[in-house]
Amino acid sequence: MTQLSRTEFSAAVAELARERGIDSAIVLSSIEEAILAAYVRDAQEADSFHDDWQYRVSLDNQTGGVKIYGHPEDKPDQELEVTPPGFGRIATQTAKQVILQKVREAEKSAIIDDYQDKIGLVVMGTVIRQDGRRVVVDIGRTYGILPLSEQVRGEDYSIGVKLSFLIKEIVDIEDQGRQIILSRTSVDLVKALFRREVPEINNNTVDIRAIARQPGTRTKLAVYSNRRGVDPVGACVGQKGVRVAEVIKALGGEKVDVIQFFDDPEKLIAASLLPAEELVIEINQDERKAKVSAPEDQLSLAIGKDGQNVRLASQLSDYEIDIDSSSPIKAKQIKTEEEEEKDEKQSGQNE
Repeated sequence: MTQLSRTEFSAAVAELARERGIDSAIVLSSIEEAILAAYVRDAQEADSFHDDWQYRVSLDNQTGGVKIYGHPEDKPDQELEVTPPGFGRIATQTAKQVILQKVREAEKSAIIDDYQDKIGLVVMGTVIRQDGRRVVVDIGRTYGILPLSEQVRGEDYSIGVKLSFLIKEIVDIEDQGRQIILSRTSVDLVKALFRREVPEINNNTVDIRAIARQPGTRTKLAVYSNRRGVDPVGACVGQKGVRVAEVIKALGGEKVDVIQFFDDPEKLIAASLLPAEELVIEINQDERKAKVSAPEDQLSLAIGKDGQNVRLASQLSDYEIDIDSSSPIKAKQIKTEEEEEKDEKQSGQNE
């Protein structure tokens, strides 16, 4: 397309392109496509359309004037002008909606291109409607889609609800074009929230080395400091817990455990099984298995409700963890109690 001249028509096209944030060539191309579609429709209705012809639109960039040309497919040198009388006015009326639709599509494409650079970031969004099992979310300049697989079970997605969402990816869906896919379940949402709240993570002073999540219920995060003197757990929790509290709030109240990362698997597993303490851990590095013995009063804490604590600890440490309910520690405690009973009986007999 040649460069636009500064006429009333070209100025209007340029202004439209500027307002919508798209290229002028896209606007002109949309107008040409719409006019050609209008001509084909009218010509077919008037029985003057030739299926074996090729047609093109000539759009005057200075005046906006339109002419239609056509020629037999095998005879391009026999091109003729086929513009119907009064077609300019009819074409303008007929093509108006198509032109606007094309411009909207181009505008949407330009906006989605901008969001391509935001993949992996957190955005605030407002639920605007339910589309089957998907949730449609207003995220500012456009909307995103929250598929069922990215929804937290039991979370409220009523119209008007405001939540933090991860921009997970942009996919091309048949008959719908490119769509921005959001997530509330991804571990990357938690990572992005901590990057937002913790400057030490954002500037790489503190690393998130491992993460395990049961969306909507609990997350375990193992962090490591790259700088001596910086407490990675303290940096993530924040003074009086304000930083982790913001993350928990953005996750809708989901519990978040922040622990220190250790290269030593025994120490990492012990930390990941908190709040359980006084554990005895036997490591099999070749099979990546760990056998854990817990005192009787720590057993339920180590396992967690419905096995959640040990399951997340296993994911976090990348070890298969087996908590032995008949642990040596428990057996030792029972033996000690039995011995005390025997001692008491023996003492009574001696008296």
